[in-house]
Amino acid sequence: MAVVVTEIDRVAAHVVAGFQSLGVATVHDAQGRKGLLASYMRPLDLDLRAVGTAVTVQVSAGDNWMIHVATEICQPGDILVVSPTSPCGDGYIGDLIAGKLMSCGVRGLVIDAGVRDAATLRKMQFPVWSRTISAQATVKETLGDINCPLVCAGQLIHAGDLIVGDGDGVVVVRREEAEQVLDRARERERREEEIRARLAAGEVGVDIYGMRERLKGKGLQYVKRAR
Repeated sequence: MAVVVTEIDRVAAHVVAGFQSLGVATVHDAQGRKGLLASYMRPLDLDLRAVGTAVTVQVSAGDNWMIHVATEICQPGDILVVSPTSPCGDGYIGDLIAGKLMSCGVRGLVIDAGVRDAATLRKMQFPVWSRTISAQATVKETLGDINCPLVCAGQLIHAGDLIVGDGDGVVVVRREEAEQVLDRARERERREEEIRARLAAGEVGVDIYGMRERLKGKGLQYVKRAR
């Protein structure tokens, strides 16, 4: 039986807002290097980023019917997360559906499959992370689940989880952990600013990170000239 869950718990708006300035790399590191979607999920535009709450859509291979259904329940601030039940690179979403999503306030699309109308999507400045780009059209025949847990690009994602995407890829943060991850990410960003300033002032990483003793212990030697 296919299910559409119409009401979900989302990450609080003030927590989502806190992630707006944080990069995927910072968030990934801050939560213990977990939650990163597969590296084949590439952005259509490296300069675009998106932060929002997941609306999950499970689709059949070559069938985008449930994506149309999902546009009915998306809310402003959501990110549509789509995964097929079997590997498929067809172009599930083009400029028409993307335009509808944008009119609903959806902040971006993460799809472990294909999109088409790529040039137009870039002009629309609609953030997209996809597995492929393909002109291959899809059909509308098979039901699927909306706002049920799914695996997208190797990560389990629940409806309402936080999604962060930028030029480095996409990371998912569990809804229940988002506030704690935000605190750790902000602290990590603060430390990185300090290190950035020290590097600019002339210090080197081996001293800032206390690497010299470990390097020596591994057997690294400094010599004035090569023999």
